[in-house]
Amino acid sequence: MNELIIELSEISPQDFFGKNNEHIELVKKYFPKLKIVARGNKIKAFGDEDLLEEFDKRFEMITNHFSKYNSLDENSIERILTSETKNELQTSTAAEQTILHGVGGKVIKAQTHNQRRLVDAASRNDMVFAVGPAGTGKTYTSVALAVRALKEKQVKRIILTRPAVEAGENLGFLPGDLKEKLDPYMQPLYDALRDMIPHERLETFIEKGIIQIAPMAFMRGRTLDNAYVILDEAQNTSHAQMKMFLTRMGKHAKFIITGDPGQVDLPRRIISGLKEAILVLQNVKGVGVIYLDEKDVIRHKLVKRIIAAYKAIENQE
Repeated sequence: MNELIIELSEISPQDFFGKNNEHIELVKKYFPKLKIVARGNKIKAFGDEDLLEEFDKRFEMITNHFSKYNSLDENSIERILTSETKNELQTSTAAEQTILHGVGGKVIKAQTHNQRRLVDAASRNDMVFAVGPAGTGKTYTSVALAVRALKEKQVKRIILTRPAVEAGENLGFLPGDLKEKLDPYMQPLYDALRDMIPHERLETFIEKGIIQIAPMAFMRGRTLDNAYVILDEAQNTSHAQMKMFLTRMGKHAKFIITGDPGQVDLPRRIISGLKEAILVLQNVKGVGVIYLDEKDVIRHKLVKRIIAAYKAIENQE
């Protein structure tokens, strides 16, 4: 009797097998001539070689579905097991507008006109500046694009960075080691990732360096190849920091730079590297610039009013 062993990597067996192993029990019904045993993160199948080959192919399609959508149900499994070809599993044109499916199958897509422009610009350019006020989805949309690129194996890693500007606080007086001091600055990036990648897999990606979250100082001297790189809060970079970051771009890399020119925390005499870079690079081929505004705010409705109120005051100055 032939034997096939499949090991689940970076997938939670509990989520994949379903409650009371209902998912794997459904698979067994479609392969009654195979003996299938699931223990821990391993699946063993025994039987005829041709059947094992078909089981291996179908099981890979199921795991790919789970990795892409972060969810699995009976309908999905049955559709995969009964489809004639992979083409039958392709999504509709409407569904393709979705960037990816997050934790629990949450649909993550561009929700406004300018967010859709950002997605389009990122597909056409290797470097994109996404500029706009708080709450317009700059960071969230960018992280979603990076996670999709990683899942589809377009890149080998995601690198997320922010300048650790001490906006009214002194890092030296905060408790903890360097990581503990810097983590609060990186929290919005962690929050976005937790929406898109299951906790166990996210921790594995971070441990292996597949996803790296670090302050800008850690970018110096590196060449970032095969990576989707996002610089967040770029308005708080200096001329030297921005130039250093932009010149880290290696082969097969995508860069998205996000920022809000209206929230610069730099000392008054220092020019924002974001404002300068947009002026310098706006006509460079391969660089896209997308502006978002209060119409793109997807937080509480009051945020739009707050932005509009501050904008009115700034226009009077």
